[in-house]
Amino acid sequence: MTRILITAAGSYGDVAPYTGLGARLREAGYDVALAAQAPFAPQVRAAGLAFRELPADEGASRAGGRRELMRTAAAFVRGLGNGLADAGGEGADLLVLSTTTAPLGWHIAEAMAIPALGAYLQPVHPTGAFPPVVGAARSLGGPGNRALGRFSLRMVDRVYADAVRDLRARLALPAARPGEVRARRERAGWPVLHGFSPAVVPRPADWRAGLDVVGNWWPYAAPEDALPAELTEFLRAGPPPVFIGFGSMAGGEGERLSDIAVTALRAAGLRGVLQSGRAGLAATADDIVTVGDVPHALLFPHMAAVVHHAGAGTAAAGLRAGVPAVPVPVTADQPFWAARIAALGAATEPLPFGRLTAPRLAAALGRAVREESYARAAAGIARTMSAEDGAGHVLKAIERMV
Repeated sequence: MTRILITAAGSYGDVAPYTGLGARLREAGYDVALAAQAPFAPQVRAAGLAFRELPADEGASRAGGRRELMRTAAAFVRGLGNGLADAGGEGADLLVLSTTTAPLGWHIAEAMAIPALGAYLQPVHPTGAFPPVVGAARSLGGPGNRALGRFSLRMVDRVYADAVRDLRARLALPAARPGEVRARRERAGWPVLHGFSPAVVPRPADWRAGLDVVGNWWPYAAPEDALPAELTEFLRAGPPPVFIGFGSMAGGEGERLSDIAVTALRAAGLRGVLQSGRAGLAATADDIVTVGDVPHALLFPHMAAVVHHAGAGTAAAGLRAGVPAVPVPVTADQPFWAARIAALGAATEPLPFGRLTAPRLAAALGRAVREESYARAAAGIARTMSAEDGAGHVLKAIERMV
């Protein structure tokens, strides 16, 4: 039986979609393991996959300047390299690599002489169609965007430099800089499938062959999964509420964000569902309920609108449910996704996290819920996404490779 090792690391949105992808591959007859951080072990095993542990602190929600973020990321990936070497050492016939793990997984694949497939959640290859998904505030046109994209990859190579040096030494591979290995992979046309809808980000016309946009793969959901009884009762007790949650962002800011959320909901005359998340949002009243980890696929279709940090997975889940969004991006690729769903008409203009106030949130909620154009746009994208099969495309690519 062909053994596949999927590697994914980061926050919930960076890992959870691969549980559904892995389950699809397992159902097709492959022996599938997923390497991720320890907190994801229960979800990985619930999907019927073998679990391989990676270092646990992704550092994704930490505030700070660019230098601090780069230091945090470099420290994380250095530990991640050792974790991937341990995970891959037990044997695999094929590696499936996420955006975060690919710059390390290439070396594992080289050392083990096995093929690797990219399964990315972000469009990180340079293109003139849009600026880099991290760090670029606006488009500079085709040539400018491509130049920024190449510069962005050089910054990624800097973050991974120490990890790559250590990993290649451990694997007894000749020394090579990250950029050299990346260029070698690109010249070979290694395949990368992107797990987002072409209705949200169409495939850039200037991408090389082998880079494809195939549609989302989603977190694994067991057939018996259901919303908690208390939440179901709340939903039945009144008009559709608004979801407010920031996922793994904004740790320690729960009190401030809860006050903003409650004040904004009351000002807009709306009921609310707060998801505690890492921030620790919490409020309880007749018109507000707080929940923990509840699958967005089950919850979002019951919402009038969703307020979120615009992570790739959460933004896609809102579109899949056909409900309008108020994006509040915090960091990394979140401003990119916030701008995309707003440009599609399925969300209000992004409300950057640093400028979030109750009056601004209340005004945005009023527009999202009461201006029908947002709901129409979201519903149209949802219809398109319902016909897509991202995991099926990955399965076909693997069948060709093995």
